[in-house]
Amino acid sequence: MAGNPRNGRPYRRLVARQKALGLPCWLCGHDIPAGLDARHPLSFTLDHLVPLSRGGSLLDPANARSAHRRCNSARGNRTTQPKAAPQRASRRW
Repeated sequence: MAGNPRNGRPYRRLVARQKALGLPCWLCGHDIPAGLDARHPLSFTLDHLVPLSRGGSLLDPANARSAHRRCNSARGNRTTQPKAAPQRASRRW
């Protein structure tokens, strides 16, 4: 019986490679502090551009993105990042 693929060596290698790049969070654009506990909201997580539940590849480096834990959780399995609130029109037009 096969185990969880996220516990495998290829996935851990992909996470280490992405983390070593030192890229900012692709969702909010802020830096990801190194050395935080994995449970901290601003810690590094590997996010997938195309969510796994929507057919994204677990081990494809082109599908891997650096993200904060909180940003990744807030995005869920949506395919795009959350959009900003719409701009309100001024009363002077």
